[in-house]
Amino acid sequence: MIQTLRRVFLTLLFLSVSTSSTFASDEKAEEPVIDVMGTLADHDYFKFFGKKLYLPRIIYWVDEEGNSRVNTFASTKKATESVLFEERDHALVPTNGGHIVLDLSITSHLVYFWFGMGSAVWLTIAMSNRYKKGVGKDVEPKGALHNTFEVLFLFIRDDVVRENINEHKANKYMPYLFTMFMGITFINLFGLLPWAATATADLTVTATLAVMTFFVTQFSGTKDYWGHIFWYPGVPTWVRVILTPVEILGMFTKPFALAIRLFANMLSGKIMIIVILGLIFIFAEAFGAIAGLGMGAIISVPLTATLYALKVFVALLQAYIFTLLSAVFIGMAVEDHKHDEEHYNAEHVA
Repeated sequence: MIQTLRRVFLTLLFLSVSTSSTFASDEKAEEPVIDVMGTLADHDYFKFFGKKLYLPRIIYWVDEEGNSRVNTFASTKKATESVLFEERDHALVPTNGGHIVLDLSITSHLVYFWFGMGSAVWLTIAMSNRYKKGVGKDVEPKGALHNTFEVLFLFIRDDVVRENINEHKANKYMPYLFTMFMGITFINLFGLLPWAATATADLTVTATLAVMTFFVTQFSGTKDYWGHIFWYPGVPTWVRVILTPVEILGMFTKPFALAIRLFANMLSGKIMIIVILGLIFIFAEAFGAIAGLGMGAIISVPLTATLYALKVFVALLQAYIFTLLSAVFIGMAVEDHKHDEEHYNAEHVA
């Protein structure tokens, strides 16, 4: 908990001193030696090997006459070339008054989110087709990818889902939890690519994933689960007055912790790599090219390589932690405590 709070504090500190906005601009008069938050920010373009592919802008807005409108543009540039919008402080605003209600534009973080989740679905379907053909079922799995998939699947099923959710209900939640694990893993690994964006370093992405777990948990809740929240059994009424607000608050703090933990860990790791590599340019700017090369050869490059190896482990670890906690929360919601008490009493009577 202390480590998470420290990372959140560092994140807020970087955000407070940064002048970068949601969409980075290419038309700044002066570029900093290294723009940490500009690199991490969500962009209106997809970058691949130095090439920029600008993404569509989809705007739901209300004009000056109060009419609701939806406009789609191929890029931010196309939007500003129209008579409808102009760019102020790196944000689109209606030219002749009105206001934007909802910006549904595709961004770099959204693209990598799609890549991650799409890769998880594609891999699962591909492996499923193999099992239908008998590979991995009638004969042993073939290939490193198939073996790795099976190890991960069995680990999530046996050591995460069935360990924390009632054995009669565990299989029902396995597709959701395994998709979460694989999807977050792929998103985290894509973020390690030098030109890529880390979607899980965006709080809106991690919050969306956490909200999904929240709704799955609440809709799965049994009468016993809701009874423990609104009318905690076995305690005096005056204690219930205290416990009920705490339990209700706990419903929302759990997904909040999920979102912040994943966001803070992935953002802090990305910042560390960018800053360490940035030392090369900072030293070159301050002391000359030789100093920059020396910093890179002695410190920055070896340390970054080590951090990249660590980040691969962290990518898997954070996906595991998110999935594990989601399974724990769902397991608490679907658990029938009365059944457990009857089973406990039956064992002691026997």
